[in-house]
Amino acid sequence: MKALLQRVVRAQVDVEGECVGSIEQGLLVFLGLDLDDDPATADRMLDKLLAYRVFSDESDRMNNSVADIGGGVLLISQFTLSADTRKGLRPGFSTAMPPAQASALYDYVLQRLKKLHPKVAAGVFGADMQVSLTNDGPVTFLLEV
Repeated sequence: MKALLQRVVRAQVDVEGECVGSIEQGLLVFLGLDLDDDPATADRMLDKLLAYRVFSDESDRMNNSVADIGGGVLLISQFTLSADTRKGLRPGFSTAMPPAQASALYDYVLQRLKKLHPKVAAGVFGADMQVSLTNDGPVTFLLEV
C-alpha cells in the first residue's frame, strides 16, 4: 500500500463537473492499493498517516500531525501509484490490486478513516476525477507499509 501525502492549504475533487469532496488545511492523500494489501495493512497505513508529523509547530519545525492541527483529509483512490515503472517506457499494472478487490479495500479505508478522524472527504473510486490543490510548502511524502 502506498499513500502519497501532500500538505495542502486547500484541496478539492470534482467528478463530472461537480465537487464531491473538499478540505481546507490538511492532507490530500492519493492511495494506491497493491495485490497483497488487506485490512491490517490499511489499519497500519491509517495509523501512520494520521500521526505523521508534517505540519509546523510554534518553532516552525515539522512536529505536528493532521490530527494535532485538526486538519482535513481528502482521500483519493489512485491505482497508478501501484504501477511498476522499473523497466521500459510504459507503466505495468501487474502489482496493482484488481478493481473489485481494490474498491472493497478502499471503502474499508474510507470508513475506518471517518471513524478515526473528524474531517474527511473523498473522491469516487474508479471515477474520472479532477483534483485541484494548493500545496503548502510544497510538502509531499510517499508512505509505504
